[in-house]
Amino acid sequence: MMWMDFGIRDLIDVLLVAIILYQTYKIMKSSGTLAIFGGVVSFIVVWILISQVFEMRLLGSIMDKFINVGVLVLVILFQDEIRRFLSALGSHQGWKFFAKIFSKRREDSEQEGKYIAPVVLACMNMAKKKTGALIVIQQDMDLVAYEHTGEMFCADVNARLIENIFFKNSPLHDGAMIIADNKIRAAGCILPVAQTSNMPKEMGLRHRSGLGMALETDALVIIVSEERGTITVAHKGRLRPNITAKELQRILSAGDVNANNR
Repeated sequence: MMWMDFGIRDLIDVLLVAIILYQTYKIMKSSGTLAIFGGVVSFIVVWILISQVFEMRLLGSIMDKFINVGVLVLVILFQDEIRRFLSALGSHQGWKFFAKIFSKRREDSEQEGKYIAPVVLACMNMAKKKTGALIVIQQDMDLVAYEHTGEMFCADVNARLIENIFFKNSPLHDGAMIIADNKIRAAGCILPVAQTSNMPKEMGLRHRSGLGMALETDALVIIVSEERGTITVAHKGRLRPNITAKELQRILSAGDVNANNR
């Protein structure tokens, strides 16, 4: 009988919910909070089955109480993950269309990749000299929270400046540099360290920090190894080692570590 009342409005309602869930799934996957999404959806499905389909009053009333305090519990237990999710939501590619409509600033395509040549040159020079470096290139997600962990400034991207910052005697050489909007925004920054055990043993703390940043944000992270003089790029939770100058330029231009595989 219920299906007899199913009309166009209900179909649109179901489609909208499906679209919202799918988009939320994509954003949570990119922001590293997918496990929370799966747990919340599973709990809601069980709650609907118990309280609405099977009409179990006692168990349903207990789960109703959990739903009432569930939002507060989630905020307390998963505040870091929720912060990353909201950051991803606010800077997601889908919102760029609206940002362009209301923004007065016109993006110059020639200016967008202005940082690429100096970064590639600096990385090649540092790799030859076996100077360790950790460079974060902002994509869509805002990295201001990470910038505040280091020394903030605003400077044009210059190969010599990058090399001087990562020089072994520099006070900022151990941290990460963050580049956003064709500017060096901060240096000496602290990045989250990946706890995965699947990394090769020869990869040290810099690589773990680069991977940790790639897991928590959509940033492109360049790691120059101090021991081997090789270049690795971390993006979307993946590490791509032994990058050449041409490959690095292509990856930075495309904004994707898989640019060479297409």
